[in-house]
Amino acid sequence: MQRSRLAPAAFAVLAVLLAGGCGDPGGLRGAGPTPTAEGPTHLWPDLPSPSVPAEDYGAIEAVKVKGVEVPKGDLRKVDPVDVVRADFTENPGTYEPTDRAYKETVERLKDCAEDGSGEQGRCPVLKAYYRDLTGDGRDDLIVGVSTPDDNLDIRVYAEEKRQLTQIMEMSDAVLGVELAGRDLIIRAISSLAGYEYHTVWSWDSHQKAMLPTSDEIVRSAKGPRKKAPKSSAPRPSTRPSPSGSGG
Repeated sequence: MQRSRLAPAAFAVLAVLLAGGCGDPGGLRGAGPTPTAEGPTHLWPDLPSPSVPAEDYGAIEAVKVKGVEVPKGDLRKVDPVDVVRADFTENPGTYEPTDRAYKETVERLKDCAEDGSGEQGRCPVLKAYYRDLTGDGRDDLIVGVSTPDDNLDIRVYAEEKRQLTQIMEMSDAVLGVELAGRDLIIRAISSLAGYEYHTVWSWDSHQKAMLPTSDEIVRSAKGPRKKAPKSSAPRPSTRPSPSGSGG
Protein backbone atom coordinates (compact mmCIF):
# COMPACT_ATOMS: atom_id res chain seq x y z
CA MET A 1 0.00 0.00 0.00
CA GLN A 2 2.94 2.37 0.74
CA ARG A 3 4.39 1.94 -2.79
CA SER A 4 1.03 2.84 -4.29
CA ARG A 5 1.05 6.14 -2.41
CA LEU A 6 4.67 7.08 -3.33
CA ALA A 7 4.40 6.44 -7.07
CA PRO A 8 1.84 9.19 -7.81
CA ALA A 9 3.96 11.65 -5.82
CA ALA A 10 7.08 10.83 -7.83
CA PHE A 11 5.25 11.30 -11.09
CA ALA A 12 3.99 14.66 -9.91
CA VAL A 13 7.52 15.87 -9.07
CA LEU A 14 8.80 14.70 -12.51
CA ALA A 15 6.01 16.55 -14.27
CA VAL A 16 6.90 19.77 -12.45
CA LEU A 17 10.60 19.46 -13.39
CA LEU A 18 9.83 18.90 -17.05
CA ALA A 19 7.38 21.78 -17.13
CA GLY A 20 10.02 24.08 -15.61
CA GLY A 21 12.63 23.16 -18.21
CA CYS A 22 14.94 21.40 -15.74
CA GLY A 23 16.56 18.19 -16.68
CA ASP A 24 16.44 18.93 -20.48
CA PRO A 25 18.35 16.01 -22.07
CA GLY A 26 19.54 18.23 -24.96
CA GLY A 27 17.97 16.15 -27.72
CA LEU A 28 17.24 17.21 -31.29
CA ARG A 29 14.73 19.97 -31.83
CA GLY A 30 12.82 20.93 -34.93
CA ALA A 31 14.36 23.77 -36.98
CA GLY A 32 11.17 24.58 -38.78
CA PRO A 33 10.13 23.67 -42.30
CA THR A 34 12.89 22.79 -44.78
CA PRO A 35 12.76 23.32 -48.55
CA THR A 36 11.86 20.33 -50.65
CA ALA A 37 14.90 18.73 -52.32
CA GLU A 38 14.91 19.08 -56.09
CA GLY A 39 16.82 16.81 -58.43
CA PRO A 40 18.65 18.03 -61.55
CA THR A 41 16.46 19.08 -64.44
CA HIS A 42 17.67 17.90 -67.82
CA LEU A 43 17.14 20.53 -70.49
CA TRP A 44 16.44 19.48 -74.08
CA PRO A 45 16.66 15.75 -73.35
CA ASP A 46 15.92 14.86 -76.97
CA LEU A 47 18.94 16.66 -78.44
CA PRO A 48 20.78 14.44 -80.93
CA SER A 49 24.40 13.56 -80.20
CA PRO A 50 26.91 15.80 -82.03
CA SER A 51 28.76 14.18 -84.92
CA VAL A 52 32.06 16.00 -84.28
CA PRO A 53 33.57 17.69 -81.20
CA ALA A 54 34.02 21.43 -80.93
CA GLU A 55 37.07 22.74 -82.74
CA ASP A 56 40.29 22.27 -80.76
CA TYR A 57 38.38 21.17 -77.64
CA GLY A 58 40.55 18.64 -75.84
CA ALA A 59 42.87 18.27 -78.82
CA ILE A 60 45.97 17.93 -76.66
CA GLU A 61 48.68 15.64 -77.98
CA ALA A 62 52.25 14.92 -76.98
CA VAL A 63 54.84 16.12 -79.48
CA LYS A 64 58.26 14.55 -79.95
CA VAL A 65 61.13 17.04 -79.92
CA LYS A 66 63.94 16.07 -82.28
CA GLY A 67 67.57 17.03 -82.10
CA VAL A 68 67.98 17.24 -78.31
CA GLU A 69 69.84 14.56 -76.36
CA VAL A 70 68.91 13.89 -72.73
CA PRO A 71 72.04 12.65 -70.89
CA LYS A 72 71.16 9.72 -68.64
CA GLY A 73 67.50 10.71 -68.95
CA ASP A 74 68.08 13.73 -66.70
CA LEU A 75 66.35 16.87 -68.00
CA ARG A 76 68.38 19.00 -65.61
CA LYS A 77 71.42 18.25 -67.77
CA VAL A 78 69.74 19.75 -70.85
CA ASP A 79 69.95 23.46 -71.73
CA PRO A 80 66.36 24.79 -71.68
CA VAL A 81 67.21 27.21 -74.49
CA ASP A 82 68.27 24.32 -76.72
CA VAL A 83 64.97 22.62 -75.96
CA VAL A 84 62.94 25.73 -76.80
CA ARG A 85 64.90 26.37 -80.00
CA ALA A 86 64.36 22.82 -81.25
CA ASP A 87 60.69 22.75 -80.29
CA PHE A 88 59.74 26.23 -81.51
CA THR A 89 61.42 25.72 -84.86
CA GLU A 90 59.36 22.62 -85.65
CA ASN A 91 56.26 23.25 -83.57
CA PRO A 92 54.49 26.64 -83.63
CA GLY A 93 51.92 25.29 -81.18
CA THR A 94 49.00 27.68 -80.75
CA TYR A 95 50.55 30.04 -83.31
CA GLU A 96 50.44 29.87 -87.06
CA PRO A 97 53.84 29.61 -88.81
CA THR A 98 53.06 32.90 -90.60
CA ASP A 99 52.17 34.73 -87.38
CA ARG A 100 54.39 37.75 -86.80
CA ALA A 101 54.73 37.02 -83.06
CA TYR A 102 55.87 33.47 -83.76
CA LYS A 103 58.44 34.49 -86.38
CA GLU A 104 59.84 37.24 -84.15
CA THR A 105 60.13 34.82 -81.24
CA VAL A 106 62.12 32.37 -83.35
CA GLU A 107 64.45 35.22 -84.35
CA ARG A 108 64.91 36.28 -80.72
CA LEU A 109 65.84 32.74 -79.75
CA LYS A 110 69.00 33.21 -81.81
CA ASP A 111 70.12 35.86 -79.31
CA CYS A 112 70.05 33.49 -76.34
CA ALA A 113 73.45 32.55 -74.95
CA GLU A 114 74.21 29.08 -73.65
CA ASP A 115 73.53 30.19 -70.07
CA GLY A 116 70.01 31.20 -71.03
CA SER A 117 70.66 34.94 -71.06
CA GLY A 118 70.28 36.93 -74.25
CA GLU A 119 72.09 39.81 -75.85
CA GLN A 120 70.56 43.12 -74.74
CA GLY A 121 67.85 41.19 -72.91
CA ARG A 122 66.29 39.94 -76.12
CA CYS A 123 66.30 36.26 -75.14
CA PRO A 124 62.63 35.40 -74.54
CA VAL A 125 63.24 32.22 -72.52
CA LEU A 126 62.47 32.69 -68.83
CA LYS A 127 63.98 30.79 -65.92
CA ALA A 128 63.28 27.07 -66.17
CA TYR A 129 61.57 25.09 -63.39
CA TYR A 130 61.56 21.38 -62.63
CA ARG A 131 58.83 19.24 -61.08
CA ASP A 132 57.62 15.68 -61.44
CA LEU A 133 54.27 16.33 -63.10
CA THR A 134 53.80 12.88 -64.65
CA GLY A 135 54.28 10.90 -61.44
CA ASP A 136 57.12 8.74 -62.78
CA GLY A 137 59.55 9.88 -60.10
CA ARG A 138 61.62 12.07 -62.45
CA ASP A 139 61.55 15.82 -62.83
CA ASP A 140 59.92 17.30 -65.91
CA LEU A 141 60.98 20.60 -67.48
CA ILE A 142 58.74 23.69 -67.40
CA VAL A 143 59.67 26.68 -69.55
CA GLY A 144 58.07 30.01 -70.32
CA VAL A 145 58.72 32.01 -73.47
CA SER A 146 57.76 35.69 -73.71
CA THR A 147 56.28 36.53 -77.12
CA PRO A 148 56.00 39.96 -78.80
CA ASP A 149 52.20 39.93 -78.54
CA ASP A 150 52.48 40.36 -74.75
CA ASN A 151 51.66 36.71 -74.15
CA LEU A 152 53.53 33.93 -72.39
CA ASP A 153 53.98 30.61 -74.18
CA ILE A 154 54.27 27.85 -71.57
CA ARG A 155 55.63 24.44 -72.50
CA VAL A 156 56.30 21.33 -70.43
CA TYR A 157 58.68 18.53 -71.43
CA ALA A 158 59.09 14.98 -70.21
CA GLU A 159 61.66 12.32 -71.02
CA GLU A 160 60.96 8.71 -71.90
CA LYS A 161 63.65 6.32 -73.13
CA ARG A 162 66.01 9.24 -73.83
CA GLN A 163 63.33 10.83 -76.04
CA LEU A 164 62.34 14.41 -75.27
CA THR A 165 58.57 14.96 -75.52
CA GLN A 166 56.49 18.10 -75.22
CA ILE A 167 53.50 17.18 -73.02
CA MET A 168 51.91 20.62 -72.72
CA GLU A 169 51.80 23.89 -74.68
CA MET A 170 49.60 26.94 -74.30
CA SER A 171 49.87 30.67 -74.90
CA ASP A 172 47.86 33.40 -73.18
CA ALA A 173 48.04 36.80 -71.50
CA VAL A 174 49.32 35.22 -68.30
CA LEU A 175 49.07 36.96 -64.93
CA GLY A 176 50.79 34.27 -62.90
CA VAL A 177 51.77 30.61 -62.77
CA GLU A 178 51.80 28.33 -59.73
CA LEU A 179 52.82 24.76 -58.98
CA ALA A 180 50.58 22.85 -56.59
CA GLY A 181 51.65 19.26 -56.14
CA ARG A 182 51.63 17.81 -59.66
CA ASP A 183 49.30 20.49 -61.04
CA LEU A 184 50.22 23.60 -63.00
CA ILE A 185 47.85 26.50 -62.29
CA ILE A 186 47.76 29.38 -64.76
CA ARG A 187 46.09 32.74 -64.14
CA ALA A 188 45.29 34.64 -67.31
CA ILE A 189 43.51 37.86 -68.26
CA SER A 190 39.86 37.66 -69.17
CA SER A 191 38.23 39.83 -71.79
CA LEU A 192 35.67 40.65 -69.09
CA ALA A 193 37.01 43.59 -67.08
CA GLY A 194 37.70 42.77 -63.43
CA TYR A 195 37.88 39.00 -63.95
CA GLU A 196 40.58 36.46 -64.73
CA TYR A 197 40.84 32.85 -65.81
CA HIS A 198 42.20 30.13 -63.52
CA THR A 199 43.15 26.99 -65.44
CA VAL A 200 44.51 23.84 -63.78
CA TRP A 201 46.62 21.59 -65.99
CA SER A 202 47.09 17.99 -64.85
CA TRP A 203 48.81 14.92 -66.24
CA ASP A 204 46.53 12.44 -67.98
CA SER A 205 48.02 8.96 -68.21
CA HIS A 206 45.68 7.91 -71.04
CA GLN A 207 46.37 10.89 -73.29
CA LYS A 208 50.04 10.97 -72.21
CA ALA A 209 49.82 14.74 -71.95
CA MET A 210 48.86 17.55 -69.59
CA LEU A 211 45.18 18.43 -69.90
CA PRO A 212 43.23 21.49 -68.66
CA THR A 213 41.21 19.62 -66.04
CA SER A 214 39.67 22.73 -64.50
CA ASP A 215 38.91 26.12 -66.03
CA GLU A 216 37.05 28.89 -64.22
CA ILE A 217 36.57 32.65 -64.38
CA VAL A 218 36.84 34.52 -61.08
CA ARG A 219 37.00 38.07 -59.80
CA SER A 220 40.49 39.52 -60.15
CA ALA A 221 42.31 41.07 -57.22
CA LYS A 222 44.31 43.22 -59.63
CA GLY A 223 43.13 45.92 -61.98
CA PRO A 224 42.04 44.85 -65.47
CA ARG A 225 44.53 44.93 -68.32
CA LYS A 226 43.50 44.83 -71.94
CA LYS A 227 44.81 42.02 -74.07
CA ALA A 228 47.19 42.97 -76.85
CA PRO A 229 45.58 43.07 -80.31
CA LYS A 230 45.97 39.83 -82.20
CA SER A 231 47.85 39.64 -85.47
CA SER A 232 46.00 39.39 -88.77
CA ALA A 233 46.93 35.74 -89.16
CA PRO A 234 44.24 33.31 -87.96
CA ARG A 235 45.01 31.70 -84.65
CA PRO A 236 43.17 28.89 -82.84
CA SER A 237 41.54 29.70 -79.55
CA THR A 238 43.44 28.82 -76.37
CA ARG A 239 40.27 28.57 -74.32
CA PRO A 240 39.42 26.29 -72.73
CA SER A 241 42.02 23.84 -74.01
CA PRO A 242 44.64 24.91 -76.55
CA SER A 243 46.14 22.40 -78.92
CA GLY A 244 49.71 21.31 -78.36
CA SER A 245 50.04 19.44 -81.62
CA GLY A 246 50.95 22.21 -84.03
CA GLY A 247 53.68 21.69 -86.61
